[in-house]
Amino acid sequence: MQGGCRVMDIAGDRVRNAHLRGKITGAAQAAERIKNGYKVGVSGFTGAGCPKEVPRALAGRIRRERESGRELRISLLTGANTEAGLDGVLAEVDGIAFRSPFNADPVVRERINSGETEFLDPHIGSLSRIVRAGFLGELDVALVEVTGVTEDGRLIPSTSVGNNQVFLDCAREVILEVNSSQPSGLEGMHDVIELLNPPHYPSSRILSPACRIGTPYLSCPPEKVKAVVLTDRPDDTVELKEPDADSRAISRHIIDFFRREVKAGRLPENLYPLQSGVGNVANAVLFGLLDSEFEGLEVYTEVIQDGLLALIDAGKVRFASSTALALSPSVMERFRANVGDYRDKILLRPQSISNHPGVIRRLGVVAMNGCVEFDIYGNVNSTHVNGTRMINGIGGSGDFARNAHISIFTTSSVAKGGAVSCVVPMVSHVDHCEHDVSVVVTEQGIADLRGASPKRRAERIIEACVHPSFRPMLEDYYARALEGSPGKHTPHLLDEALSWHTRFQKTGTMKT
Repeated sequence: MQGGCRVMDIAGDRVRNAHLRGKITGAAQAAERIKNGYKVGVSGFTGAGCPKEVPRALAGRIRRERESGRELRISLLTGANTEAGLDGVLAEVDGIAFRSPFNADPVVRERINSGETEFLDPHIGSLSRIVRAGFLGELDVALVEVTGVTEDGRLIPSTSVGNNQVFLDCAREVILEVNSSQPSGLEGMHDVIELLNPPHYPSSRILSPACRIGTPYLSCPPEKVKAVVLTDRPDDTVELKEPDADSRAISRHIIDFFRREVKAGRLPENLYPLQSGVGNVANAVLFGLLDSEFEGLEVYTEVIQDGLLALIDAGKVRFASSTALALSPSVMERFRANVGDYRDKILLRPQSISNHPGVIRRLGVVAMNGCVEFDIYGNVNSTHVNGTRMINGIGGSGDFARNAHISIFTTSSVAKGGAVSCVVPMVSHVDHCEHDVSVVVTEQGIADLRGASPKRRAERIIEACVHPSFRPMLEDYYARALEGSPGKHTPHLLDEALSWHTRFQKTGTMKT
C-alpha cells in the first residue's frame, strides 16, 4: 500500500462513511484479530473479488508463530476458488485446517489429498444454507473485499458477490478490504438478497435473468466492523488460452445441436438462458456463438468470462446474470474503460441465487459444464482422478445439472497425450448420475441421451464420443457385458469396469 497522501485520497474517495473511515488500519494489525482455530469466511469467486492484503499478512504471522512453536491454523470458507495470494499463501504455511467449498489452488489440492486439510465439497449454491444453519459452527470472522462504502455505511460489492452477505450476517467480527483498483462504476451492478427460511424464498420472483429482487449493496452493522484495510491490488486472474482444436470441435458440436433443437421446436430461436462453466472449453463454446446465427441471447450463470463479454460486446447477448466477473487482465481493462455501458447488461448476485435450483428450473436454463470423464451410461465424474484424488470440487455444476432444461457435459475424448480415455465403462467417482445428464460431448461428436434406455445410451456414446484408439476396447467390453452381466438393464462386468482405471494406468493397454 502506498504512503500517507495516497492512503488519505483512497480513504476519502472509497470510504465515504466517517465511522468506518475511523477503523482504517494496516493489514498486519487486522490479521492479528484472526486466532488459531477460527472459522473465517472470505470473499472471492474464481479469483474475482478476493481480499488481497490481510491473507498475505496472516500467512506471515502464521510462519512466525510456527517458528516460535505455536500453531495457527484456520477453517477457510469462500465462495469458490480464490487466488494464489489467498489460498496459495495460506496453504504454503500449512495455515488451512479445513476448506470449503470449491478449490483450484495446487498447494491446497496436495494438502487435501495428503489428508492434511479437511475438505467439504457441497454444491456451492447450498453453502450459505449450511453456514446459516450452523452446521459448521460459529463463524468468527468475515473478511470481505468491497469496492467502496457509501456515506450511510452500505457496502459496494466488488467483482464477485459469492457468499459475502451470509458471511457478513453470521460472523462475530468483520474485516473489510476496500479495493481502489476495482472500478467505482461497479456500483449499481449488483442485486443482493439472501434466502429466507422455507417456504419464503425470494428467488420465486426471478422470472428472467434481468429481474432485480434485492439491493445493489451488501449490508453490515457498523459495530461488527473491527478493521478496514485499504488496497489497490487488482484481481489475480489469468489470460485464458486460445481455444485448441478439441475445444473448437466441441463448440461446433454444441452449436449444431442447438440448431437441431430450434428446428425441432424444442428451443426458441434465441435459445433459453445459457449457463457455462469455468475454463478454456467453456470459454471456447461461448466464443463459438460469436460466428453463429443466434441473437438476443440471455445468460443465467455463475461466472462471466472473456467469451461472454465478447458476446455482449457483439450484441449477441442482451443480458447476463452471474455471481462473479472473472475476466483476464486485458479484457478487464476493456470492461473498466466501458463499465457504464455494461451496467444495464450485467447483474451480479449472491451464489445462493445465481445457483438456486428453483430459478434454474423456472428459466429453463441450458447448462454446459466440463468434466473429468463420463461412462457409457452417462454418469459423470467432475472431481476425482481414479476415484480418490480430489481435483477442484463439484462447484456449481450439480446445481445446474439436476435442474437445467438441458444438461450438457463436455470433455476431450482422451487425456495424458492420448494415453487415457475420458470415456470409460464405469466412472471412478460419480458426481452427476445418468438421470441428470442430457447430452455428452467430446471433440469426436455429441450423444443426445434424452429418452434413451441405458443400453441405447451406451450405443450412442460409444459410437459418437469415444476416441478411435479406444472404441474397439469399449465395444468389446459392452458386447461382453451384454452377454455376461447378471442384469440386462444396465449391463456391467463389475470387476472389470471398476478396475479399468487402475489397470489401464499401470499397463497402458486393456486386456480384453
